[in-house]
Amino acid sequence: MRITLLVILFLVAACGSETPEEPQATVAKTQEDTLVDAAHNSRNALDWPGTYTGMVPCADCDGIQTSITLRADGSFERERLYLGKPGAPMSDSGQFAWNEAGSIVTLAAADGTTQMYQVGENLLFHLDQAGNRITGDLAPQYVLAKSVRDDRIEDRKWLLVEVMGQAYTPSEEDREAFLLLDSDQGRASGNNSCNNFFGGYVIQAGQRIRFAGNMGATMMACPDMSMEQSFMEALRTVDNYTVSADELSLNKARMAPLLRFRLAPATD
Repeated sequence: MRITLLVILFLVAACGSETPEEPQATVAKTQEDTLVDAAHNSRNALDWPGTYTGMVPCADCDGIQTSITLRADGSFERERLYLGKPGAPMSDSGQFAWNEAGSIVTLAAADGTTQMYQVGENLLFHLDQAGNRITGDLAPQYVLAKSVRDDRIEDRKWLLVEVMGQAYTPSEEDREAFLLLDSDQGRASGNNSCNNFFGGYVIQAGQRIRFAGNMGATMMACPDMSMEQSFMEALRTVDNYTVSADELSLNKARMAPLLRFRLAPATD
C-alpha cells in the first residue's frame, strides 16, 4: 500500500513540473500573423496609384460625379461635378497621407479641407468625418472604382483625321492636331489644331472614356478657330471609344464618331 502511494505521488510531482509548450507556440503564431498582416496592408500590397471615379450622393443635387487620381509621389487631383446645378466641374489638388495601418488615405486640399478614403482592391471607400465606412442603403454609392488601362490606346500618339464628320487636314497655318493619353498620370494632352490642351481622363470597363470637364488649353490666336472649338466640344462630349490596329474613334453613345484619329508612325 505504501509503495503504491509513493508511486502516485511521484507521478503527480513529475506532471506538475512539466512546462506546457502549446501556449508558447500559440503566442508565437499570433505574433507571426501580426507581422504578416502589417506587411500586407493596402499601401504596400495593392496597386493603388490611379484614377477612381463614381457618383457620390448629394443633399441638394442629382449627385456628385467624382474623379480622384492618387499618384505614387503622394499627390492627388480631384474633380467634382454637381449634377443638376449650373457651373463647371470643381477641381482641386494637394497631398495625401496614409494612416499608420496603411489602409486609409487623407486628402488635404489647398483650402485646408480634408477627406478620408479607405483603400481597397481597385476601390476607394468614401469615409465619414470620423473615419468610418458609410452604412445603410446608400453605402454602395460611396464607393469609387479604379479606372482600367487599355494599352491599345494609351501611351501612343494619335493624329486627328476627322472632327464631327468633317475631315481634318492641317493647313500651312495649322499645327498638327493630335491626342496623347498618359497612363501613369491619367492625363490627356495634345493639340486641337491651334492650341495645346491638357486635362484628366478616365477609362472604364466596356470601352467607356470620359475627359475632364475643365480641360485646360493655351490661348494662342489662330486664323480659323472653328476647328479648335469643335474639337474641344467633342472631347467634352464623348463617352466611349472604338479602336482597331491603327484607328481610334471617340464616340457619344451609339452616334457616329465625334473624333477620329490614326496612329502616328513610330518615327513621329
